[in-house]
Amino acid sequence: MITPAFLKNGDKIGIIATARKISREEVDPAIRVFRSWGLEVVEGNYLYAVDNQFAGNDSSRASDLQQMLDDPSIRAIVCARGGYGTVRLLSGLDFTGFMQHPKWIVGYSDITVLHSHIHRHLGVETIHGIMPVNFPSGGSNSESVEVLRKCLFGEAPSYTVNPEVLSRKGYARGEVIGGNLSILYSLGGTSSDTDTTGKILFIEDLDEYLYHIDRMMMNLKLGGKLENLAGLVVGGMTDMRDNTVSYGHTAEEIIADAVKEFRYPVLFGFPAGHQQKNMPLILGREAVLNVDESNASLSFMQAGTGHRGGKLLNFLKPVAFIVGFFSLLYLLYSLLTGRGG
Repeated sequence: MITPAFLKNGDKIGIIATARKISREEVDPAIRVFRSWGLEVVEGNYLYAVDNQFAGNDSSRASDLQQMLDDPSIRAIVCARGGYGTVRLLSGLDFTGFMQHPKWIVGYSDITVLHSHIHRHLGVETIHGIMPVNFPSGGSNSESVEVLRKCLFGEAPSYTVNPEVLSRKGYARGEVIGGNLSILYSLGGTSSDTDTTGKILFIEDLDEYLYHIDRMMMNLKLGGKLENLAGLVVGGMTDMRDNTVSYGHTAEEIIADAVKEFRYPVLFGFPAGHQQKNMPLILGREAVLNVDESNASLSFMQAGTGHRGGKLLNFLKPVAFIVGFFSLLYLLYSLLTGRGG
């Protein structure tokens, strides 16, 4: 995976809205915080546009995102809020400029669309984390905001969590992927679908009926998305809904049942998602997940370590074998023909 350049004092970051509309008053606290970090904030031309529930029409929202992707002076793109609408922009986007100058994409919820698409096609790390709509009012700080700053400026996060009762013990190492369960489900069968093999999958969701959580988990299971995971991390399953006739199980119980036949570690209760404490995850970065009865940790590798070295080693092994093989052949040839002395 490619790690975008970390931020430094004086860098520019862009704020755009790819989904639901947002007001200047809702964004102002984040702007004040970003400026306090020594960053220059560039607002999208259509950031405060309104088209029914959207932040402007598809063309306007795509134009803002494309401009930020293309501008090499923008070092991070922060999505203002989620909702719905990002998927409507995908088919018209050109990531050529983005790949020439990779930059951080920050957001969660509906922004899972961008995370999944970028990881599947471009291999660039992104950050699942708090968005301007959730920044504390008045420009004050919070733990979620502070750890986001550390991630953007180059510090790999490491978390210690009290595992909830349905968690399953074990150790795993792999790239962290995922995001909002409903979005991952909606991308199934598309070119932006997620490859989960050997990965630590993170999922969270908001305001879903319990039977729909089961439907989505069955979709992932039947689609082979759950059996080959390295590990599973479950964030907030917030404000779940039920029918008049109760479904009979919590969202966490539904998820645990869907993965009960597999052996990898499962961590319930990770502080990320649609909740006040929304700690950032570097998606695409390798991490170590360790879960036991009383303690759990999720620790990300520093940039430039872990899987990158492993990939280089895997490349060098066959090269070394080929070189050694032909060197041996040459040595035998020299001995047989008398050219070795």
